[in-house]
Amino acid sequence: MSLASRALSTRWLVRTPIPLFRHGWGRLFGGRLLLLEHVGRSSGQARYVVLEVVAREAPTAVIVASGFGPRAQWFRNVVATPACHVTLGRTRHPATAAVLDRGERDRVLADYARRHPRAWRRLSATMAELSGTDIPLVRLTLRDAT
Repeated sequence: MSLASRALSTRWLVRTPIPLFRHGWGRLFGGRLLLLEHVGRSSGQARYVVLEVVAREAPTAVIVASGFGPRAQWFRNVVATPACHVTLGRTRHPATAAVLDRGERDRVLADYARRHPRAWRRLSATMAELSGTDIPLVRLTLRDAT
Protein backbone atom coordinates (compact mmCIF):
# COMPACT_ATOMS: atom_id res chain seq x y z
CA MET A 1 0.00 0.00 0.00
CA SER A 2 1.37 3.41 -0.96
CA LEU A 3 2.08 6.14 1.60
CA ALA A 4 -0.87 8.19 0.31
CA SER A 5 -3.21 5.21 0.66
CA ARG A 6 -2.01 4.56 4.20
CA ALA A 7 -2.47 8.22 5.12
CA LEU A 8 -6.01 8.32 3.71
CA SER A 9 -6.82 5.12 5.61
CA THR A 10 -5.73 6.64 8.93
CA ARG A 11 -8.94 7.82 10.60
CA TRP A 12 -7.42 10.38 13.00
CA LEU A 13 -5.38 11.96 10.21
CA VAL A 14 -8.26 12.46 7.78
CA ARG A 15 -10.50 13.76 10.58
CA THR A 16 -7.98 16.38 11.78
CA PRO A 17 -9.46 19.27 9.70
CA ILE A 18 -13.02 18.75 11.00
CA PRO A 19 -12.64 20.71 14.28
CA LEU A 20 -10.91 23.52 12.40
CA PHE A 21 -13.89 23.87 10.04
CA ARG A 22 -16.39 23.59 12.89
CA HIS A 23 -14.65 26.43 14.75
CA GLY A 24 -14.62 28.79 11.77
CA TRP A 25 -11.10 28.14 10.50
CA GLY A 26 -12.07 26.47 7.21
CA ARG A 27 -10.62 29.37 5.25
CA LEU A 28 -7.15 28.05 6.15
CA PHE A 29 -7.70 25.38 3.50
CA GLY A 30 -8.53 27.85 0.73
CA GLY A 31 -11.23 26.80 -1.67
CA ARG A 32 -9.98 23.25 -2.24
CA LEU A 33 -11.64 21.66 0.79
CA LEU A 34 -15.12 21.75 2.31
CA LEU A 35 -16.82 20.31 5.35
CA LEU A 36 -19.83 18.12 4.59
CA GLU A 37 -22.34 17.62 7.40
CA HIS A 38 -24.64 14.71 6.61
CA VAL A 39 -27.09 12.47 8.47
CA GLY A 40 -26.11 8.93 9.42
CA ARG A 41 -28.48 6.57 7.64
CA SER A 42 -28.74 4.22 10.64
CA SER A 43 -28.10 6.52 13.61
CA GLY A 44 -29.87 9.65 12.34
CA GLN A 45 -27.05 11.65 13.93
CA ALA A 46 -25.00 14.41 12.32
CA ARG A 47 -21.78 13.13 10.73
CA TYR A 48 -18.88 15.16 9.32
CA VAL A 49 -16.27 14.66 6.63
CA VAL A 50 -13.80 16.99 4.91
CA LEU A 51 -13.67 16.53 1.13
CA GLU A 52 -11.74 18.02 -1.76
CA VAL A 53 -13.70 20.20 -4.17
CA VAL A 54 -13.25 18.64 -7.60
CA ALA A 55 -15.22 21.33 -9.46
CA ARG A 56 -17.24 24.46 -8.74
CA GLU A 57 -20.43 25.43 -10.46
CA ALA A 58 -20.29 28.86 -8.89
CA PRO A 59 -22.04 30.13 -7.02
CA THR A 60 -24.70 27.47 -6.63
CA ALA A 61 -22.93 24.10 -6.44
CA VAL A 62 -19.71 22.21 -5.82
CA ILE A 63 -18.73 18.72 -6.91
CA VAL A 64 -16.83 16.29 -4.66
CA ALA A 65 -15.45 12.79 -5.23
CA SER A 66 -15.94 9.68 -3.15
CA GLY A 67 -12.34 8.51 -3.16
CA PHE A 68 -13.24 5.28 -1.35
CA GLY A 69 -15.90 4.54 -3.96
CA PRO A 70 -19.56 3.80 -3.29
CA ARG A 71 -18.75 2.09 0.01
CA ALA A 72 -17.68 5.35 1.72
CA GLN A 73 -20.00 6.04 4.64
CA TRP A 74 -20.58 9.69 3.75
CA PHE A 75 -21.50 8.69 0.19
CA ARG A 76 -23.95 6.04 1.36
CA ASN A 77 -25.45 8.54 3.81
CA VAL A 78 -26.09 11.31 1.24
CA VAL A 79 -27.60 8.78 -1.17
CA ALA A 80 -30.01 7.76 1.61
CA THR A 81 -30.65 11.35 2.81
CA PRO A 82 -29.65 14.01 0.24
CA ALA A 83 -30.35 16.98 2.56
CA CYS A 84 -27.05 18.09 4.08
CA HIS A 85 -24.96 21.14 4.98
CA VAL A 86 -21.73 22.34 3.37
CA THR A 87 -19.20 24.64 5.01
CA LEU A 88 -17.02 26.56 2.56
CA GLY A 89 -14.46 28.67 4.39
CA ARG A 90 -16.46 30.15 7.29
CA THR A 91 -19.90 29.95 5.69
CA ARG A 92 -22.31 27.06 6.31
CA HIS A 93 -24.92 26.42 3.60
CA PRO A 94 -27.91 24.07 3.48
CA ALA A 95 -27.43 21.82 0.45
CA THR A 96 -28.85 18.90 -1.50
CA ALA A 97 -26.64 16.04 -2.73
CA ALA A 98 -27.08 14.26 -6.07
CA VAL A 99 -24.85 11.58 -7.61
CA LEU A 100 -23.61 12.47 -11.10
CA ASP A 101 -24.33 10.07 -13.95
CA ARG A 102 -21.41 8.37 -15.71
CA GLY A 103 -21.21 10.84 -18.61
CA GLU A 104 -21.19 13.91 -16.42
CA ARG A 105 -18.74 12.26 -14.01
CA ASP A 106 -16.32 11.47 -16.85
CA ARG A 107 -16.54 15.06 -18.13
CA VAL A 108 -15.83 16.54 -14.67
CA LEU A 109 -12.91 14.17 -14.00
CA ALA A 110 -11.39 14.90 -17.43
CA ASP A 111 -11.59 18.62 -16.67
CA TYR A 112 -9.99 18.05 -13.23
CA ALA A 113 -7.18 16.01 -14.84
CA ARG A 114 -6.57 18.84 -17.34
CA ARG A 115 -6.47 21.53 -14.61
CA HIS A 116 -4.43 19.51 -12.08
CA PRO A 117 -2.40 16.89 -14.03
CA ARG A 118 0.12 16.02 -11.30
CA ALA A 119 -2.50 15.87 -8.56
CA TRP A 120 -4.75 13.75 -10.81
CA ARG A 121 -2.00 11.19 -11.49
CA ARG A 122 -1.39 10.69 -7.78
CA LEU A 123 -5.01 10.97 -6.74
CA SER A 124 -6.44 8.61 -9.36
CA ALA A 125 -3.84 5.94 -8.58
CA THR A 126 -4.49 6.24 -4.83
CA MET A 127 -8.27 6.17 -5.22
CA ALA A 128 -8.10 3.16 -7.54
CA GLU A 129 -5.92 1.37 -4.98
CA LEU A 130 -8.31 2.18 -2.13
CA SER A 131 -11.67 1.69 -3.81
CA GLY A 132 -10.97 -0.72 -6.66
CA THR A 133 -13.96 0.75 -8.48
CA ASP A 134 -15.11 3.81 -10.40
CA ILE A 135 -15.00 7.05 -8.44
CA PRO A 136 -18.51 8.40 -7.83
CA LEU A 137 -18.96 12.17 -7.93
CA VAL A 138 -21.59 14.09 -5.98
CA ARG A 139 -22.98 17.54 -6.78
CA LEU A 140 -23.77 19.54 -3.65
CA THR A 141 -26.29 22.21 -4.63
CA LEU A 142 -26.27 25.09 -2.17
CA ARG A 143 -29.88 25.98 -1.39
CA ASP A 144 -29.18 29.53 -0.18
CA ALA A 145 -26.71 30.57 -2.91
CA THR A 146 -27.71 33.12 -5.52
